[in-house]
Amino acid sequence: MAADDPLRSKIVAGGTALVLMMRQGLVAPERLIALKHIPDLDGIEDRGEVVAIGACATVTTVASSPLVSSALPSLAYACRAVANVRVRNVATLGGNLAEADYASDPPAVLISLGAFCEVAGVEGARTVPVADLITGLYTTDLQEGEVITRIVVPKPASGTRANYIKYKSRSSEDRPCVGVASISSTSPDGSIASLSVAVGAVAPTPQHFPDLLEDAIGQRLDDSLAEEIAEAYASRIEPMDDLRGSAWYRTQVIRALVKRSLLDTEVGIR
Repeated sequence: MAADDPLRSKIVAGGTALVLMMRQGLVAPERLIALKHIPDLDGIEDRGEVVAIGACATVTTVASSPLVSSALPSLAYACRAVANVRVRNVATLGGNLAEADYASDPPAVLISLGAFCEVAGVEGARTVPVADLITGLYTTDLQEGEVITRIVVPKPASGTRANYIKYKSRSSEDRPCVGVASISSTSPDGSIASLSVAVGAVAPTPQHFPDLLEDAIGQRLDDSLAEEIAEAYASRIEPMDDLRGSAWYRTQVIRALVKRSLLDTEVGIR
């Protein structure tokens, strides 16, 4: 392999994941290409109907942003739940998505909110829905030479309810065993106008099933309907086994947390 082969290079933003992999001998790049000094990659902008978050904005920056807290409270909450303060102060939102770690908090929330990534590469720019970005364990739809430049999140309408519930099965662990994000809005008559649910940390990719929610539109979101949706998600998802929980255990937690998330009004968009 030639010394200037691009596969010998790694792009780094916060480096919280890449440095660990280098220390463990999992990757051995000859050079690191840092993004942190590129102008405008770390800002958070109000673009009217959407919030545009620079890929190099740290998780702490996103969590503490007044704009994100006001317009996207479930995302702000999920970012406050990431790992620990030392990681949050360095890790970036774009890096979090590009790493595609299944046991992560922001992806499920971003999927529930209908977010998409602006991606730039040698062949030009394109947009990728976050729901399509993560394709497997630590794998994404990003092509060679492509980087995420921004994460663009639509602002939910006034009166929308959105939240994120993170469950940790071990007190010493800061990574989720199960994470559930939901968002719903109601019509003037009180029936469901829109509904989205995403479950993270249970499979190689965040689990999101719009088809399971179609029949809920037009109904009232009560205990019975929430239980029905939770059962549908628990039945559809095939969880993995790891140190945080067995597949059987995760199924029980999914069933409980999807229902709780749908009925929870603690985190809302006013």
